[in-house]
Amino acid sequence: MLEQVEALMRKHIESIGDSKSLELYEKVPKGKRLRAKLILRIAGQTQEAIELASVVELIHAASLLHDDVIDEADTRRGVTSINHAFGNMTAIMLGDILYSKGFTKLTYLPTEVARKVANSVTKLSVGELLDVELANAFNPNQDIYFDMIYKKTASLIEASAFSAAFLAGKDTKKYALYGKNLGLAFQVIDDVLDITSSSEVLGKPALNDFREGKTTLPYLYMYEKLDVKDREKLLSYFGKDLNKNDSNWIKSKFNETGAVKKSIEYAQKLGHEALDAIKDENVPQLEKIIKEMIERDF
Repeated sequence: MLEQVEALMRKHIESIGDSKSLELYEKVPKGKRLRAKLILRIAGQTQEAIELASVVELIHAASLLHDDVIDEADTRRGVTSINHAFGNMTAIMLGDILYSKGFTKLTYLPTEVARKVANSVTKLSVGELLDVELANAFNPNQDIYFDMIYKKTASLIEASAFSAAFLAGKDTKKYALYGKNLGLAFQVIDDVLDITSSSEVLGKPALNDFREGKTTLPYLYMYEKLDVKDREKLLSYFGKDLNKNDSNWIKSKFNETGAVKKSIEYAQKLGHEALDAIKDENVPQLEKIIKEMIERDF
């Protein structure tokens, strides 16, 4: 059914009647379509669910286009990013086109769904702004970190799960909680993989988050355990290019403090809470999504 989602997304852009927009859209990397899969597995393969999935994925794609401009990213999922290939202004305007078309199609869905998704996109944008502000200095506050990743990443996944449950006449609170925890766990795992995966696997340099001025959960846990001297050294690396010795020092401190292991355990806790939320719903495919995320090699 993802093929139908992809076809509908393309149809939405075709309907704009602008060949340049369509040409650029076709160069946007597709990704795993996590949100679409989630919607279809909760709501079933109905036309309304496919429509919702296409809207949410257009909105998500728009947010990534803007995100790449903010991060000055050269690649997205291992291929050249739109901003790097065509410039920041083109990437921003393409993102605006996808947002606008997504919101236009959103108005055809039930009011409760449209309101939930639209509100989550406001949260997403606030989260993106907070992420930009946090890049100015190392953030040692875990509450601020979790607020940011909830808004930037988890809120749209939460809204997707809620909306799919609404369309299917299921318990929206249970599925919203599942979606929220899935989104939080997803982001924590992504933060971990930035540290544990190779540059080849990531499609970007390892430890890239810290170089970009992102204080993720493993760094927060590590910072808690460091003495004053090592804290000062870690802070001196924040937002800067790292040479091999710098990277090796940071990785050694991750090992000494157990910060990566603790982050993985927290993601697993979030995942189990997501599973608890839907334990009476008999949805093995949703259980599989969580388990594949938290029961993997790092």
